Amino acid sequence: MTPLRTAAIVAVGSELLTPHRADTNSLHLTGQLNDLGIDVRAKYVVRDDRREIIACVNGALAHADLVITTGGLGPTDDDVTREAVAEACGLALSEDAQVLAVIRDRFARRGITMAENNRRQAQVPEGAAPLANVNGTAPGLWIERGAKVIVLLPGPPRELETMYASLVEPRLAPRTAGRRLLRRVIKITGRAESSVDAVAQPIYQGFRHWPIPIETTILAARGQIELHLVAAAADVAAVNDALDRAVAALTGAVGPAVFSVDGRSLEQVVGQQLDARRYTIAVAESCTGGLVMVRLTDVPGSSAWVKGGVVAYANDVKIRELGVPASMIAAHGAVSEPVAAAMARGIAHRSGADVGVGVTGIAGPAGGTVDKPVGTVVMAIDLPSGRHAVQTRQFAGDRRLIRQLAAQAALDLVRRTLTIE
Repeated sequence: MTPLRTAAIVAVGSELLTPHRADTNSLHLTGQLNDLGIDVRAKYVVRDDRREIIACVNGALAHADLVITTGGLGPTDDDVTREAVAEACGLALSEDAQVLAVIRDRFARRGITMAENNRRQAQVPEGAAPLANVNGTAPGLWIERGAKVIVLLPGPPRELETMYASLVEPRLAPRTAGRRLLRRVIKITGRAESSVDAVAQPIYQGFRHWPIPIETTILAARGQIELHLVAAAADVAAVNDALDRAVAALTGAVGPAVFSVDGRSLEQVVGQQLDARRYTIAVAESCTGGLVMVRLTDVPGSSAWVKGGVVAYANDVKIRELGVPASMIAAHGAVSEPVAAAMARGIAHRSGADVGVGVTGIAGPAGGTVDKPVGTVVMAIDLPSGRHAVQTRQFAGDRRLIRQLAAQAALDLVRRTLTIE
């Protein structure tokens, strides 16, 4: 029996092509299939149109061992997945008396007479195995075409997830030849995507020629770069060893810009650094308006190391709540390294925190000058040892992006400073 190594998902539903409904089923199935060592190579989202579903199914079959469709198994005229897949496979449909009886019984147990259009759900392609739906009326289908497998699942997540876990996964697992797919994610901040790629590419090009090849992808998010490493084989220990060696090679090349290789977020890393030192932290924010505190307090258990924060947007609040001298603001401006450092010292002193952080800047769209254009952000950190660090950065983007990048940079300054504390 040919092992199943690759998959494609065809999500059916016109509503999935609107801004009102997200295709969460494909994300769930991808995770489940990856756990079995099956690599999802393509995803299609298609409206409730028979000809277009056929085209997507044929495309999926052309380059995947396993095709899973979701949705379009209901009783109405626009539920045409069953008919489309049967036509794509050249299979005749016929009513299955046992499936029909199960559907009738489900309605009867609720005291309802089954509508005539529910008979459509009892149509089964020639040679297909029905999959019982304990949470709904639409049965799934398992179809084998040579070495290929096609699985039709209902669209409602509660029905799909139960059916996959109880009936599909047990059938798929023996078909993977014990192969497992594992992943590592290296998270990086403070460097541009092109800079990271220039360093990493000569290294990860060689991974493809290892005894266990490793596929790599570089992704850029707001203020963060991720290197995704994926490898698959039956020998899990060997896969883990290969991925560990690849991670070590890349982190060594990229250097201190790497903040996580184990899935932790930047705020989680900072929280663990603080907790390990038994430090507490407080943050004074101007341009970020509390975004740094939001991220820190999103971490479960952060009450052990977060003291509090102040959004000191106006200068009089900086003076009154943080003790920033009015003369300093007059001499250097609110967006300056002396003021950011004073904000950090002030919030640490007034809150009783070990670590104080100050962030001030110009998020725009107005307020910039020739010397301090929009996007100028100054961050400072004050430590109990008396050490402090101040950094001025220039960010590009709209107001929202500048604020997000500033919060990311402020957290990274804390991380880097605590690393050498």
